[in-house]
Amino acid sequence: MERVTTDRRLSMTQQLVVDLTQQILAGDLPAGSKLPTEQVIIKERGVSRTVVREAMSRLQAEGLVETRHGIGTFVVDTARPGDFQGGKHVKGGAYDALAVIELRLSLEVEAAGIAAQRATPDQLLTMREALDATNALDPTDEESARVDFEFHRQVAQCTGNSFFIDAMAHVGNTLIEVVQQAGPSVTGQSRALVVREREQIYAALARHDAQAARASMRLHLINMLERVRGVVELKAQ
Repeated sequence: MERVTTDRRLSMTQQLVVDLTQQILAGDLPAGSKLPTEQVIIKERGVSRTVVREAMSRLQAEGLVETRHGIGTFVVDTARPGDFQGGKHVKGGAYDALAVIELRLSLEVEAAGIAAQRATPDQLLTMREALDATNALDPTDEESARVDFEFHRQVAQCTGNSFFIDAMAHVGNTLIEVVQQAGPSVTGQSRALVVREREQIYAALARHDAQAARASMRLHLINMLERVRGVVELKAQ
């Protein structure tokens, strides 16, 4: 019974963190704004004081809010000095795409594992919709890179961690631009394989299997790296 109670509390904490993080990043709770009081959140959400305090501690650890004793909890400016801007690193097509995918391997594999533990039913539904959209799109469509990345962005959203979410936003801006410059790396022959790889990622997330989520994301990105490398070699000939 204690185990069930603890798991439920953690789940409610994670959901509160995800909801507040999304509101902050979307600008619904802009920098400098005061969060609702503990009592208001308890009443509106139907959660315990412990859940609210754990959620606030996590948001503080992620650098999204700060508590001013006797005053309240406020959203901090998330535009930190030294934040990298994806666009300024763009150089030239497929060669840059390789570098971005290498970065994604170090980022998205762990994000998938965390997302598998934290994804809510609503988030899984949103992810399913994003996956259906990218699976249905012709890879030669100029919007294919943007639509495809939406699925990966949703995985990051499920972590509830603002640093993963911010990093993926920057990576996405760069990736979309360099992929559009390089041209599509998915051919008719490899399309079925790509769809299967994405479906394996989603299936692992949906059954909350962190180990399988990491493995399937790693496989997808490694295969993506090889496909883009093939484009580079073809252009070099």
